[in-house]
Amino acid sequence: MLDAQIVKKRGGFTVDVHIQVSAGDRLAIFGASGAGKSTILGCIAGIENPDAGEIRLNETKLFPPPLPLHRRPLAYLTQKNLLFPHLSVADNVVFGLANGAVAENSKWIAELRERLGLEAIWNNRAAKISGGESRRVALARMLARRPPLVLLDEPFVALDRPLIRDLIAALDQWQRRLNFILIAVDHSAEILNRLCPQVAVIERGKIIQQGDWNSLATLPATPDVARLLETW
Repeated sequence: MLDAQIVKKRGGFTVDVHIQVSAGDRLAIFGASGAGKSTILGCIAGIENPDAGEIRLNETKLFPPPLPLHRRPLAYLTQKNLLFPHLSVADNVVFGLANGAVAENSKWIAELRERLGLEAIWNNRAAKISGGESRRVALARMLARRPPLVLLDEPFVALDRPLIRDLIAALDQWQRRLNFILIAVDHSAEILNRLCPQVAVIERGKIIQQGDWNSLATLPATPDVARLLETW
C-alpha cells in the first residue's frame, strides 16, 4: 500500500492531502491547472520534498527523511520524456536496470519492445526519433524495472488519439498482470476515466471529492468540478 500524507506550501495555498492506494489499485488525481496535482506526484517521486507529513510504500519509508531518488521503488513518467539523446533507444530503455538485470529481464524487455512497436528504432539514437516514438520509449523505460508504483503526469500530452488508445490499452494490460499501484494526473477526464476507475478531485491543494467517475458525474462537489467534466 501507498500511504501518503503530504503538506507542501505553494505560492497562494498549501497542498494538504492524505492518499491511500492499495496494491493493484488505480487512482486518478483530477483538477484544474495549478490545483496541486503535479506537486503531489513530485513529493511521492522525490522530485520535491514535503514541508510536513509522511510517505510510505509498503515497508519503505519515502519521507521523512527524503529517500534518495535511486532507492525509491517507483517509476515516474513526467510530461517530458527526458531521454538521453546520445544513447540508443535500447540503452535508454534498460538504463535504470542494475548490472546483470538486463539479461535476467530479457523476455520482459523483448515484450516491451514488441508491444510498443520499438523494433524498427531499437538501435537508433534517441535524438533521431519522433515525439510519439520518444513517448513510447519513455513508457518502456518506466516499466522495465517492473516497479510496484507507477506515477503518470499527463502521460499522453501532444499524442494523437489512436496512439493514446493503444498506450492506454498496453498500460491496462500490464497493470493487471503486474499488479502495480497506478496514480495518474491529467487535465482530461476522458483519459483519466480510461486509466483509473477511482478519482480524487483536488482544488487549491485539498481533496474535495473522491469516488468513482459515475458518482463524480452524477453529483459533482462544486460548479468548477462540473465545468471540468463537461468535456468528458
